[in-house]
Amino acid sequence: MSATSKPKKLSSYEVSSFCRQMSLLFQAGIAPADGIDILMEDTTDASAKKIYESIAQVLHSGEKFHVALSMSEVFPDYVIQMVTIGEESGSIDTVMESLADYYDRGENIEASIKSAVSYPLIMVFMMLIVVLVLITKVLPIFEQVFAQLGTSMSGFSQSLLNLGNALNSYSVVMVVILAILAVCFIYFGMTAGGKARLRGLLRNFGLTKKLMQEIETERFASGMVLTLSSGMDTYEGLSLVKNLVNSSEIKEKIENCRNLLLDGDSFPDALQKAGIFNSFYSQMIQVGFKSGSMDKAMKRVSERIEHDTQKRIYTLISVLEPTLVIILSIIVGMILLSVILPLMGIMSTIG
Repeated sequence: MSATSKPKKLSSYEVSSFCRQMSLLFQAGIAPADGIDILMEDTTDASAKKIYESIAQVLHSGEKFHVALSMSEVFPDYVIQMVTIGEESGSIDTVMESLADYYDRGENIEASIKSAVSYPLIMVFMMLIVVLVLITKVLPIFEQVFAQLGTSMSGFSQSLLNLGNALNSYSVVMVVILAILAVCFIYFGMTAGGKARLRGLLRNFGLTKKLMQEIETERFASGMVLTLSSGMDTYEGLSLVKNLVNSSEIKEKIENCRNLLLDGDSFPDALQKAGIFNSFYSQMIQVGFKSGSMDKAMKRVSERIEHDTQKRIYTLISVLEPTLVIILSIIVGMILLSVILPLMGIMSTIG
């Protein structure tokens, strides 16, 4: 790895795959160094092999697994922290499996958000292209037809034609604008900084604000599943999970929850008072706390929130899809009718 360029962080899918494979190897009683050697032999991906080589080099020098992962600089801090806890508690196989589940859920949520955002953007972009073609290429043809019939376009159609002529005169400007839109799409959809900014916009946008809050709550629940299953103290676990969420509102609630724990409240009571979960989920945590299986109860809560979130996203997409199609159809229909109806009137008069 170059000393001047920082390695690219692994995606949620890549982290999940790595943790799943290492979990299976650990469960089979294979040491970390030997496990990495096995993965290195099996992979055909050059970048993955390079990462495995760097990890193996550190492991064979006698360092612990979490140190090797940290020095590779491609894993999230949360993975490093949880692997450290797993090694110290002797439950590294369980922690790796829990990490795989956590990043699997993260990948599913990210894919759902991408679908919900990408489809409307693509549809709007296509609508712009169709309307631009109609008013810059199709309407001038109708203008020629009207001129041959000894009349001219009027009203709405003439206004659109004038707009089309203006756009044709500034075609370079239009190309630049479309290029900027394309760059914005790539930036918000494919770069880490762009995705972060897009999430910020979605968190403040009325239609998606509640959805983003649910996603942050699911991320909190998934993180707590991991800390609870590893045997970590809930106060320390909240501190770790606080770094996972992006919402300042959820961070504030988590800090409030930690303060309530210091005041002597039980974990379920602190969660409910802090307002992180609604009463239904809080009751599930309460039952898990009383039965001594709080990690399982938290996992059920996480899965339920993930299911509800994905359902909400798919509902949003199912509403947006026909709505955008209807809007496009109305716009195209209005443009065509504005010239076809007068043309039909002229033809009937001639006839």
